[in-house]
Amino acid sequence: MDTTIRDWDTFLFISLSTFVLLIDDYKIQIHKMDSIEKVKLGSQGLMVPKIGLGCMGMTKIAGADIYGKADEAESIATIHRSLELGGNFLDTADLYGPLENERLIAKAIKGNREHYIIATKFGFEIDDNEQLTWQYNGKKDYVKKAVERSLKNLGTDYIDLYYLHRLDPNTPIEETVGAMAELVKEGKVGYIGLSEVSAETIKKAHKIHPLTAVQTEYSLFERTVEEAGILATLEELGIGFVAYSPLGRGFLSGDIKNPDDFPDNDFRKSIPRFQGEMFYKNIELVNEIKKVAEGKSITASQLAIAWVVSKGFLPIPGTKRIKYVEQNIEAASMILTTEELEKLEAIVPLGTSTGARYDEAGMSGIDQ
Repeated sequence: MDTTIRDWDTFLFISLSTFVLLIDDYKIQIHKMDSIEKVKLGSQGLMVPKIGLGCMGMTKIAGADIYGKADEAESIATIHRSLELGGNFLDTADLYGPLENERLIAKAIKGNREHYIIATKFGFEIDDNEQLTWQYNGKKDYVKKAVERSLKNLGTDYIDLYYLHRLDPNTPIEETVGAMAELVKEGKVGYIGLSEVSAETIKKAHKIHPLTAVQTEYSLFERTVEEAGILATLEELGIGFVAYSPLGRGFLSGDIKNPDDFPDNDFRKSIPRFQGEMFYKNIELVNEIKKVAEGKSITASQLAIAWVVSKGFLPIPGTKRIKYVEQNIEAASMILTTEELEKLEAIVPLGTSTGARYDEAGMSGIDQ
């Protein structure tokens, strides 16, 4: 009898201890998920961590590797690690793959959808054979077709933030945004945004339905949105700004030293910024930026991200590696002094030419 009681006491002790450990682990996980400061994106109610995760490089685009070869298991592990650290804002698009990127996201978030904030984009036309036509399509019927396809590929019944990826020059922005507004009313989309558009287009669109965010390339190497008055328009209208490629497509990492560092099918080889004399001019700027980073005992990438955050904008650096997502999230909480900011601005003053950020065809589709 005494032995039975002792065994029962031992069982209770072990069970309670295990329960306490589980509770403590749960508390730790909750703490981790709250470790990144949350900020308002725009003025329509969307709250997000102050840094997002760009997922483009986790799959190919039309057969081409993006920033090196991707491994699906490693990419999914990176998304999961980001979530553990509070980085639950994922940025994808139907263009990426095409479609395969959204399907990868679906695998990563399966069974855990409610803990993620998903942003995806449409506008690069994809035909019924899942092939890019390399045309833009913002027509009402295509908007509806695109969202249903993305919902299916993402394995969800709602998209938190839905962007028009590029303006369709043959369709009035009022028509496109009107169709996007209907998706909000239907509950399929929470908030809407635009990508790579002019201040004038933003104003027209915002009159049809309030925009939550505009996404454009922005980094120490790319500040056209400041010069074109786009940021001023966003501030005036209460629209958030999401900065993609805050590392200058890898240039600002400091790891690129020679044009031959890129594989033959790397799309950056087609970008003027990475070609000829401009490449070496930009390397000189990067070397100066690295000196500032070394003075803070951080990486050049972390410095570039911290600079975007210090400007009050939301960066979505892309990576498919756990190591880098950890570094990027850490960078979002780094504080730059006024002196450090001035030093960086002096290295790459507003208006500095670092070369075109797309080839001729790509440039024709932005700032419209």
